[in-house]
Amino acid sequence: MTSAASAGCYNCYAPPPCTTCYQQQYVQPQYRTVDETVMVSPGAVVAHRAPAQYRTVMVPQTVTVAPPSVQYERIPPQYATRQRVEMVQPGYSYYAPVQMNCASCGY
Repeated sequence: MTSAASAGCYNCYAPPPCTTCYQQQYVQPQYRTVDETVMVSPGAVVAHRAPAQYRTVMVPQTVTVAPPSVQYERIPPQYATRQRVEMVQPGYSYYAPVQMNCASCGY
């Protein structure tokens, strides 16, 4: 059990921490902003099909002008940057001694 004298309070009869010898100090929480890259839409491959093309060359004959085909279109994924705030250090309070000046020596 600490007494008032051992806590640095002289001529103080309040229980520790006494308000004349100590003041409560508060440190604000610390935050920072973080940039994150997030995917908005995934990539894809889209198939475009083209049917065969025919043309009549002579009245009784039809020939293939172009065979059926498939063309693939690649769509890249889309990304965006998102900001979020995160706490680096929570706020806290502590008791700090009050500067007491001595009348004779100045300390």
